[in-house]
Amino acid sequence: MSETANSASLNKEEILRYSRHLIMPEVALEGQQKLKAARVLCVGTGGLGSPLALYLAAAGVGTLGIVDFDVVDYTNLQRQVIHHTKDVGRPKLDSASEKIAALNPFVDIKRFDTMLTSANALEIFKDFDIIADGTDNFATRYLVNDACILSGKPNVYASIFRFEGQASVFGVEDGPCYRCLYPEPPPPGLVPSCAEGGVLGVLPGLLGIIQATEVIKLILGSGDPLVGRLLLVDALGMKFSELKIRKDPDCPVCGANPTVKELIDYEQFCGVRGGEQPVAAGASEITPVELKKRLDSGEDIFILDVREPHEYEICNLQGHLIPLGELPKRVQELDPNREIVAHCKGGVRSAKAVAFLQEAGFKNVVNLSGGISRWAADVDPSMPKY
Repeated sequence: MSETANSASLNKEEILRYSRHLIMPEVALEGQQKLKAARVLCVGTGGLGSPLALYLAAAGVGTLGIVDFDVVDYTNLQRQVIHHTKDVGRPKLDSASEKIAALNPFVDIKRFDTMLTSANALEIFKDFDIIADGTDNFATRYLVNDACILSGKPNVYASIFRFEGQASVFGVEDGPCYRCLYPEPPPPGLVPSCAEGGVLGVLPGLLGIIQATEVIKLILGSGDPLVGRLLLVDALGMKFSELKIRKDPDCPVCGANPTVKELIDYEQFCGVRGGEQPVAAGASEITPVELKKRLDSGEDIFILDVREPHEYEICNLQGHLIPLGELPKRVQELDPNREIVAHCKGGVRSAKAVAFLQEAGFKNVVNLSGGISRWAADVDPSMPKY
């Protein structure tokens, strides 16, 4: 038994609480002491971070760090089970800390009410044994990966989209890192966020619990962790498969001759690479308030809705629906001499539509800034938001 684990003695109440662990030879008293001595950092308390933090707390991880700067929104409640309806509008850090403390008062909660950045990541990571990545964007995933490699911490990773998810363990000695799997992020706007593409509410629960399982296995030093393996989850088909991941000897972070020796600007790395511009850059825009004034004055403006039909059913501006993927083959439905305002939910897809139409010769086409979500916020509060 390690000196650290031995010093993490259990009192009578803890022995009763963790009794179902203690009677398992694979865990037993020594394993539970390791859990109590462990220090795990959860980056994010959203869809993945909710079940991750709850199950690590329930399992008896002694010190649980949580990093989050967001507030609870109604749209979170479909999947972020650590937050309740009464928490809407509260900082997620307060809501999550409250639930963790109520579940297990023996957990020491370390709170970091901040966005994880290149300036603070190494300082935050230094006091933890394992980092669990519950983030939802590429910039922070690369930041977490690089900070883990530079600080010598395992990175327990998962990501989700619609009905699919993936999980792995990066940054373990002789194992690959996230960059070995994805050397570069996808072009900006290519992969929709969950806010744009949606996610099955139970999917982050499934992947978050897989993350918690991997964290516990690393703490116990038991089982076969997902090192060098990418677990793929297809919830719609209820299929699990895996891909082998090899450590890249030329990886710029964990390879034999690393070139990334300090944290970089990850927003720039994921947003503007090699002279490429973000999808929305340079697109002409109009605000919902401006559009409403012009429509009320009787101006002849053609509203082009590039969302999907099921989104149109939720709420719409009574525009002409052509989903973005169908636009190239249906462009003849549009009058190039008429002023066109394109919109989607948040403005990303419609910016692509504007760029396409401009390249096709349309001279008078603009993007609705913030999409129909901003219209609902700034013009019509009675409109359903999604």
